[in-house]
Amino acid sequence: RSLFETLIALAHFQQQDRALRRHLLLLLLRPEASSSPPDPLPLPTGLKSQSTMGKLQALRNFNAFPHAEDHLLQKTFSGAIVSIVGLTIMVTLFVHELKYYLTTYTVHQMSVDLKRGDTLPIHINMTFPALPCEVLSVDAIDMSGKHEVDLDTNIWKLRLNREGHIIGTEYLSDLVEKEHSTHEHDHGDDHHEDSSQKKQEHTFNSDAEKMIKNVKHAMANSEGCRVYGVLDVQRVAGNFHLSVHGLNIFVAQQIFEGSSHVNVSHIIHDLSFGPKYPGIHNPLDGTTRILHDASGTFKYYIKIVPTEYRYLSKEVLPTNQFSVTEYFLPIRETDRSWPAVYFLYDLSPITVTIREERRSFLHFITRLCAVLGGTFALTGMLDRWMYIIIESVSKSKTRSVLR
Repeated sequence: RSLFETLIALAHFQQQDRALRRHLLLLLLRPEASSSPPDPLPLPTGLKSQSTMGKLQALRNFNAFPHAEDHLLQKTFSGAIVSIVGLTIMVTLFVHELKYYLTTYTVHQMSVDLKRGDTLPIHINMTFPALPCEVLSVDAIDMSGKHEVDLDTNIWKLRLNREGHIIGTEYLSDLVEKEHSTHEHDHGDDHHEDSSQKKQEHTFNSDAEKMIKNVKHAMANSEGCRVYGVLDVQRVAGNFHLSVHGLNIFVAQQIFEGSSHVNVSHIIHDLSFGPKYPGIHNPLDGTTRILHDASGTFKYYIKIVPTEYRYLSKEVLPTNQFSVTEYFLPIRETDRSWPAVYFLYDLSPITVTIREERRSFLHFITRLCAVLGGTFALTGMLDRWMYIIIESVSKSKTRSVLR
């Protein structure tokens, strides 16, 4: 029987061999068919699984973060300290970067100023510790020829005692009447011949004599004055000054007995040319100039730069920045001019646009990854160095004990 099975298998093999030869002969007789590769023979299922496992193993070799088994890891006390310190630093840096991302920054642009016909608001808040309010006046003049003396619109005065505290405001109505009656020549009567004749004759009415008495009494009590308010002037170069120029020159002579005795010591609490925006710096705010046994004229040369501040909400705030140069001119006995505090201003033809911007989220993520990744890498290096140092010290101690 086995011989019979062997003969059958041999016959079957010979039949397959003849079929294979016939197939090869057909391929040789058809060159166009021989140019195409024969279909690959299907791989067994076991070989397929082995190929897939090999590819997965090759992909696993690209892992940049290999993990060791738990029993192979060694946790140390120094590593715990470094981890806590590193985590604290990373949390602190994260909070800092988050605040940095949430805050806005500004972008500055310059262009030609095209504004016309607008007025220029001037906010003043000053203290004169050595001059009573009755003698102080605010005067303004510009390049167009407009000259205003003893301005009282939107300008207020407060009496101060020698400690700088406000005495009261009940005198203001009487003060306005006194000033108007005393300075009638500055409010429309200066073109009349009778007014000029009164100046030349050195005559004083009862109101002037009463004012002189009150001013001398106030100066004896070391009274001062705080002047604050808003001036609306034309948008051209000019100046405004605070002085005793509103007084009749003969009244001023009777009060001060000469220009060299007028003390224009002053404190500038606030001086601005428009509303304030975030981050603005007014260089004259907080300026203090006190004269001791001296007198003179202060001149502040101001260059105004028109500015627009644009918020994130698209709201536009028109205002002005400025730079300043200060000059002091002492008064001598022979000088005929009276001390004053001058603010001479000019406008720049360039306007500055300041625009608020917010940082992008991608910028925040980039900075956060850089900071946290750098901290993590640094703490890892520090942990390895500390481990090496501690191990070397412990080994040296062990060797010394064994010896």
